[in-house]
Amino acid sequence: MDSSWTKTGDPASIPLLSRRGLLRTSAAATAAAAAWWLGGPTEARAADNYDAMRAAWSEQLTGTGYDPAAPPFARALTALGDQARRHQAALSPQAGSLWPDLPVGSASAAVTSTVGRLRLMALALTRPATGSTGDPGLGAAVATGLDWVLQRAYTATTTSYGNWWDWQIGAPQALLDVCVLLGDLLTAERAAACGAAVDHFVPSSVVDKYTGTSTGANRVDLCRVLALRGVIGRSAAPVAAAQRGLSPVFRYVTTGDGIYADGSFVQHTWVPYTGSYGEVLLGSLSRLLRLLAGTPWAVTDPALRNVFTAVDRGFLPFLFNGLVMDGVSGRAVSRGVQAGDARRARLDDHVRGHALLGDVLRLADSGSVPAAQAAAWRAAVKGSLQRDQVLPYLSNVLADIPELARAQALLADSGTRAADEGTGSRVFTMDRAVHRRPGWSAQLSLSSSRTAFYECGNGENLRAWHSGSGMLYWYGGEQGDEQYSDSFWPTADPYRLPGTTVSTRPLADGAGGDWGQARPATAWAGGASDGDRSVVGQDVRGLGSTLVGRKSWFCLDDSIVCLGAGIGCTDGVAVRTTVDHRNLGAREDREFVLDGVRQPADPGWSRRADGVRWAALAGSGAWVFPDGATLDLARERRTGAWADINRGGAPDPITRTYLSIGLDHGTDPVDGTYHYVLMPGAGPDQAAARAAAPTATVLANTADAQAISAPGLGLTLANFFAPGTVGPLTVSAPCSVLLRENGGDLSVTVADPTRKAATVQLTLALDGYRLASGGTGITVLSDSGPLVLRCAVAGTGGASLSAVFRRSAGFRRGAA
Repeated sequence: MDSSWTKTGDPASIPLLSRRGLLRTSAAATAAAAAWWLGGPTEARAADNYDAMRAAWSEQLTGTGYDPAAPPFARALTALGDQARRHQAALSPQAGSLWPDLPVGSASAAVTSTVGRLRLMALALTRPATGSTGDPGLGAAVATGLDWVLQRAYTATTTSYGNWWDWQIGAPQALLDVCVLLGDLLTAERAAACGAAVDHFVPSSVVDKYTGTSTGANRVDLCRVLALRGVIGRSAAPVAAAQRGLSPVFRYVTTGDGIYADGSFVQHTWVPYTGSYGEVLLGSLSRLLRLLAGTPWAVTDPALRNVFTAVDRGFLPFLFNGLVMDGVSGRAVSRGVQAGDARRARLDDHVRGHALLGDVLRLADSGSVPAAQAAAWRAAVKGSLQRDQVLPYLSNVLADIPELARAQALLADSGTRAADEGTGSRVFTMDRAVHRRPGWSAQLSLSSSRTAFYECGNGENLRAWHSGSGMLYWYGGEQGDEQYSDSFWPTADPYRLPGTTVSTRPLADGAGGDWGQARPATAWAGGASDGDRSVVGQDVRGLGSTLVGRKSWFCLDDSIVCLGAGIGCTDGVAVRTTVDHRNLGAREDREFVLDGVRQPADPGWSRRADGVRWAALAGSGAWVFPDGATLDLARERRTGAWADINRGGAPDPITRTYLSIGLDHGTDPVDGTYHYVLMPGAGPDQAAARAAAPTATVLANTADAQAISAPGLGLTLANFFAPGTVGPLTVSAPCSVLLRENGGDLSVTVADPTRKAATVQLTLALDGYRLASGGTGITVLSDSGPLVLRCAVAGTGGASLSAVFRRSAGFRRGAA
C-alpha cells in the first residue's frame, strides 16, 4: 500500500462539514440562487451566475418536492446509502487503483467507474435520509477519492487510452457532478485541478466542428461537460462554448448523425438510435436548458424548436405503454443484466422507455417549451406511465430520485388528463416504420445502403445480425408488452427473429464488424404513409450470405398483410421466414390453436403442418394464411445468458419458452414466396372468420411488385421494385404507392424508397377525378381519361408526397 494515502485522507487537511453545516450551506446556496432568479442589481447578478448555476445543477442531481420517508423514496434513499457505505468501506487508495477491483492504466472504463462510485457517494452525502447524509467520514472519503483521481487517474498530463468516451464524457461528467455536490469540500485547489484535467481532455475546440465524435447525443454530452467545467471554474468561456456548441444539434441533417426533419434520429452514421442515444440527447439537453435559463448563456437559438418537433414526430411514436421499442435502441438491447450489478436489475425496453419519458417530462418542465406543447407532452407521459403494467414507473429501481419525484407529481396531478396511446402510421427516413392501432402497436426494422444490418461494438449486441432484415416487433394484448423485456435477446434464436427472412448459414459473434459498418448493397427500403396506414417494403440481402428477396408489409386497421417474393440463395443451407418467435413468459402452456384444433402445450413439441389456414395464440394474437401454408411449428425451452451476447453481461443461465412459427423455403431456393396476415390481439374466432372471408386481396407478389387491395377500406397499396403495372397502377420507376378512395375523394400518396429517382410518373386507370387539395411535388399531367401524375421525389429523403382528388360531376370510372 502506498503510505501517502489512507482510507479517509488526512482529516486535518480536509475542510469537513457536519451534517447540520452541510445542509445549512445547501439551504443558503439554494436561497441565494432563488434570489438571483428573481432578479437584482446587474452587478450582483453577474457575480452570482456561477453560484446560482451550481445550485441549480445540484438541485437537478438531488431532486425536490418529495417526502424522503415515503415510498418509493425511502427505499431508494436507503439503497443509495447502503451502496455508498459499501464503497466507502472498500475504498483502498493504491498507486494503481482507488478500489482493488477497478485498476486504472489499461481499461478506460475503470476510470469512469471509479469516478462514478465517488459520484454515488457524493449523492448519498447530500441527499436526505440516506443514513450518511452530511456524514463527515463519507465526506472525507469522497474528498480523498477526488484527490486520488485528480492526481493519478484523470489529470492534466494523463495520456488517454481505451475508449475516447470515457475521457471526454463518462469520467468528466461524473467528476463534475462530484465537484458540484461537494459544497465547501471543493477547495479552490481541487476545483483548479479538476478544471485543468477537463481542459486537457475536453477543450472547447471539441465543439468547433460538427463532425467525428462531436455529433448528435455525444455533442450534447460534450456541451454538458463544458458548461459544468465553466461553472466549477467560474469561467465564462467554456459555458459560452457549450451554448454555441448546442446549435448544430438543432439543425436538421439529411445524412449521418442527428435529427432529421421527419423526427428520425441517427447516431454512428448508420444506426437508428431514438431509444438510446436519442434518450441521451434529450436527457442532457433538458438539463442544460434548465441550467442555462435566466443566465447570459440561455439558449435562444430559434432552431431549438426542431428538437421539440422531433419529440412529437420521432420520439413519442416509438413509446408504447411505458416502453421504447427495441428497433431504435441499437446495441443497448443486449445490456440486460450486467455482471457487476448486485441488484440484478434488468436494463430492458421499459427501463429505457422510462428514461425517455422522464426526459420528455423534464423538457416539458424546463420553461423552454411552448405551453400547449408542454401540456400535451405531460398528458402523453402520464398516460404511458399509467398503462405500464410490466414495470410501474415508481417501482423502477433504476429510476433516479429526481425523476421519481417528477413522475409522482405528474401522476398525482388531477389537472393533467392522461392521454391515450393514439393511433397512426409512419415510415421514417431512418428505415424504420411504426403502426399504432387501439390496443396494439407494431414496429418494422429495415436495412439498406443507408442503414446498418445491426450494430455491435464494445463487446455488445454480438448476435443481432438479422434484426434489420425486416424484423416485425408487435406489442399489446395480454403478453405483448413483455415480449422483448423478458430476457428475449439472450434466449431467442437469432435466426428466428419475428418477420425476418434469413439464410441459416452460421455467423460468428459480431459478424460484419463493429459500429454498424455492415450494410446491404441495396437502396430499396422504406415506403409510403398517409399518416393512418402505410405500405412498407425492403429489398432484402443477407449479412455474410447470398440471400436475396423482396418483402412488403401492408399496415391496415386490424392487421398487417405480409408478402415475400423473389427469395433466393446459394449458401447451401436452408432459408426460412419466421412468422413469429413468441416469448411465452410465465405462461409457457398458453393455448395454441391451429385451424380450430388445440395443439400440445408441452415444451419440446414440434411438427410440420400442411395446408394451415389460421393459427391463434391465447393472450397474443392470430395469424392467417389465405393461400394455405406449410408451417414448421415448435414450442421449445431455450437457455442463454446475457454474457452470450454482451461481454459485460451476467453469466447466469436463463431459460424461456418460445412458440415458433416458420416457413421453410428449402435449401438454395429460387423465387420463393410467402403470404400471411398478422392480427395482433385476435382470437380463434376472429382468425377463422378472416380466413373464411379475407378483407385484402393480393394483386401481385413477385420480385418486381407486391400489392394488395382492401376494398372495404377503399385501399390499394403497392411496392414497385421496378417500373411496371399492377391493377390500376402504372409507374415509371421503383416506388411505393397508397391509394384511398373514400366517397367522392381519392387520396394519392407516393414515395421513392430508393431515394435515387428524380421523378416518378404514376398513371391511374381511374377517370373523372380533379385535383382538390395538396399536391406539393405532384403535377397533374393529364386528368382526361386516366389520371397521369408526375411526382417530384428528388430530395425528399424517401418522404411521402400526397394529393387529394375529387370526383367530378358526371364522372365515369374505368380504365382508359
